Amino acid sequence: MQLQPLYQNPTQLHINTTPHHAYFIPFATQDKVVPLEREQSSLFTLLNGEWQFNYFTSVMDLPEDFLSQPFEHRIPVPSNWQTQGFDQHQYTNINYPFPFDPPYVPHDNPCGVYQRTFHYEPKSTKRYLLNFEGVDACLYLYLNQQFVGYGQVSHCTNEFDVTDFLISGENQLNVVVLKWCDGSYLEDQDKFRMSGIFRDVYLLEREHNYLQDFFIKTSLSEALDQADLSVECTFVQSPQQLTFQLFDPQHRLIAEQTSDHFKVKIDKLQLWNAEQPQLYTLRLAYGNEVIEQAVGFRRIEVKDGVLLLNNHPIKFRGVNRHDSDPLTGYVISREQAEQDFRLMKQHNINAIRTAHYPNAPWFSELCDRYGFYLISESDIESHGASMQYVPTPEHSILLNVAKQDDNQRIQQQTIDNFCYFARHPDYQQAILDRTYANVERDKNRPSVLIWSLGNEAGYGENFEASAKWIKQRDPSRLVHYESAIYQHSEHRNDLTPLDFHSEMYASTEDMDRYFEQPQTKPFLLCEYSHAMGNSNGDLEDYFQTFEKYAGACGGFIWEWCDHAPYLPDDSGRFGYGGDFGEYPHDSNFCMDGLVSPTRQPHSNLLELKNVNRPVRASLEQGKIYIKNYLDFTDLAAHLTISYRLSENGKTINTGEISVNCPPRQTACLPIELPQDNGKLWLLELNYRQNHATTFVEQGHILGFDQIKLFNNAFQPDHLLQTKATKSPLAIEQTTRHIIVKNGTVEYRFDRTKGILSNLIYQGKNILAQPLDFNVWRAPTDNDRLIRTFWESAGYDKAYSRAYQIQVDRQEERVIVTADCAVVATAKEPIVRLLVQYHLTADGNITLQVQGKRKPHLPYLPRFGLRFFLEKHNSQLAYFGYGESESYIDKHHASQLGLYQTTAEQNHQDYVKPQENGSHYGCEYLHTQDLVITAPQPFSFNFSPYTQEELTLKKHHYELEKSSYHILCIDYKMSGIGSNSCGPNLKDKYRLNESDFNWEIEIKLNLCRR
Repeated sequence: MQLQPLYQNPTQLHINTTPHHAYFIPFATQDKVVPLEREQSSLFTLLNGEWQFNYFTSVMDLPEDFLSQPFEHRIPVPSNWQTQGFDQHQYTNINYPFPFDPPYVPHDNPCGVYQRTFHYEPKSTKRYLLNFEGVDACLYLYLNQQFVGYGQVSHCTNEFDVTDFLISGENQLNVVVLKWCDGSYLEDQDKFRMSGIFRDVYLLEREHNYLQDFFIKTSLSEALDQADLSVECTFVQSPQQLTFQLFDPQHRLIAEQTSDHFKVKIDKLQLWNAEQPQLYTLRLAYGNEVIEQAVGFRRIEVKDGVLLLNNHPIKFRGVNRHDSDPLTGYVISREQAEQDFRLMKQHNINAIRTAHYPNAPWFSELCDRYGFYLISESDIESHGASMQYVPTPEHSILLNVAKQDDNQRIQQQTIDNFCYFARHPDYQQAILDRTYANVERDKNRPSVLIWSLGNEAGYGENFEASAKWIKQRDPSRLVHYESAIYQHSEHRNDLTPLDFHSEMYASTEDMDRYFEQPQTKPFLLCEYSHAMGNSNGDLEDYFQTFEKYAGACGGFIWEWCDHAPYLPDDSGRFGYGGDFGEYPHDSNFCMDGLVSPTRQPHSNLLELKNVNRPVRASLEQGKIYIKNYLDFTDLAAHLTISYRLSENGKTINTGEISVNCPPRQTACLPIELPQDNGKLWLLELNYRQNHATTFVEQGHILGFDQIKLFNNAFQPDHLLQTKATKSPLAIEQTTRHIIVKNGTVEYRFDRTKGILSNLIYQGKNILAQPLDFNVWRAPTDNDRLIRTFWESAGYDKAYSRAYQIQVDRQEERVIVTADCAVVATAKEPIVRLLVQYHLTADGNITLQVQGKRKPHLPYLPRFGLRFFLEKHNSQLAYFGYGESESYIDKHHASQLGLYQTTAEQNHQDYVKPQENGSHYGCEYLHTQDLVITAPQPFSFNFSPYTQEELTLKKHHYELEKSSYHILCIDYKMSGIGSNSCGPNLKDKYRLNESDFNWEIEIKLNLCRR
């Protein structure tokens, strides 16, 4: 028996599958109906479990008698066979993992044959439907050695009527799954490519004339106090009567009818939204079947270019979410999904874009219940088509001399290739089929506000047909598709069915330009602020821009979780692209989530949480005002504000306040503020949820504000004890050194570099290595583009050199002045420096730096000093933004305060090592040996690893600790941004000054000796 060659035929998508329809599970009339508990239905037989399995590296190796071949292996269903030791993991973002030769896929197309037997006693008066909720990439189904049918579209349900194939007693079920099929060209999503039966398999017993589909439709009055509800039913043979019952959110029966359709008017509506997800229950009964569905009343629309839900403008505080787990791959249980929901609720996320395919059928039902807005996306992406243009060497030369017209021609050719499947008539039915699957399955879910045609697949007639079909089939929802912004050279895009101007990774400046003119479509950022590694440095800027424009409806962070499977060596370590020997791959570009693969929050998520806090406070004319950023909920019903008033770090007053403040309104807090006495006064406000919900405990902090009441600095006098000495400083000079010393302290300067090479106190060198100037940081993932320019300028190989150095005595001080520069081999000087070291007999140094940087050089990663300290300096205390890592553009999850840390504790462990653990806005720090202060706040980093080590290593488990603790004190560090896939770092966050002045004081911590 040979497989029919269906898997390379784009016009043959399904054989003997039922039409796409709404997702529901029928219960028998004698069953207790428990929503979301499918196994409680006596009509539902779950076929998950351990199946027999044979794996072939190529479908060409499939034997003629594969249905009767002995099986060598067993495999859990659902699972991906790569997680079970078959084939290998492969991560690729854009490039297809096979030749671009549609509709053909490689002959070496891995293949899995599954088999299980099950006992069943079918009834002659019933029909039986076998469901596969997710199979990658296509399946051939056999029951009792008879071919039943074929299906593709990995993330949609393939349902087969197997009534005529079932027998009484033992039934043999065989499924042949191929890794690739013609549909794989439309499934080029940014993810690890995995195969197999990865969602549930089950058998449904249905009535002979069973209810195949139903569509719940709601129409709300303008005042939102009434609604018309109707239910359109489709039976597999002919219409028949059902009994309809509707229960309100308090489970009271409010309507009942017996008819072949349901139509009723509802008064005193309880509306659904993500903050208050009020759900009615619709019960349908006929024959021996009962079906229950949640119903939410809400209206989503665009008016005057503004997105409205229930007549109120809303903002999406959203994320893009893949089904991903390091152990189970694409296989996601309800418990795993609820773990995501819990973290999202706890971190002020209200919306999800299902990237880039429909999630499991029950996922949107959970979103109805728990309160999340959904963009439900069709299982379509063909980004790899854009990579098919290969410029000739002549084109490369032309581009190198910046010939604009040739550059534009190449760009247009890339766009034209990008639109290949969007315009090719052979793929119109495939694209429509994937649209039908998405819409029909989830059309009864109130959480679904927007249908997405897919992701990064170009635009043309095929997507226009999809959008028009959606508008005809479901005019109650909105339609989004980002790739409509790409214009094929031979096609004029019809954008009329699309409700948004959708972009990804647009800058805030792009949004400003969009709103320079009145707009009829809201601006939707379906992806923004790429969360790769140490990232999301632009979240506050986006928040402010979203709030600036009524037509900006928010966006969706890319993305929720890092996807990385465990390595196969049982080490518990994660692997990213290339770690599994695969080609092609896109390295660690899959490590771009707000949480780790095991759902441990990164500092990025903490930053997002507080940027998205539901209330914000401000100081205006001596009073504290708050603004409620919730869309539907009064603050008093949602949270309590606890406050702490401190003077120079000491608590003076605390309290709790519950304040009435309607959605999107402001209120004044009754907090008495102090008078300015020259000290640092801070008001800390914590916003605590005042009632428990499914995922958020009572008292959970939803966010905070910290307000500096007066422009005064922290005063650490009580911590700074010194032992004065009258012993004068002597000066010695050699050809290589300037030595300034007395009987207690010795300063030794390197004449060739203009830097302090030794600081010796009572015979002990405080500096394990010379105190050199520092411009390099281990590149973050967001530095991947600017890094090339930094390295071209020699920043990674930089060191100091002196032109002149002299020493002078001024009263009780000695001043060493160095005219020097930060240089690199084969490169022009990076920064020219005039440095003065003011030295005292107590071992105190005041360092004054005048810096000049050539404007044509790329902005600096950082500028400062690097200390190598002996490891007895294990504890460090600081006043600055902590405890989380903080940067000039990423400190909203941190608070000014006095903190303690160690080098190990301060290190943030990113799977791909990079700059981490910096602290912004510091005014003071001390170690066992040193106390450092400055007139202006500075940044610092304390680490067990050198920046060279973090730069060199590709995985965190490869890192080797330094023999010393590394303390970097920075005049400034450039911001983090999100440029791994997004806009360039904003100018205001770059260390881009041509001239700068810096002063810092370094004191020996004599009080600790």
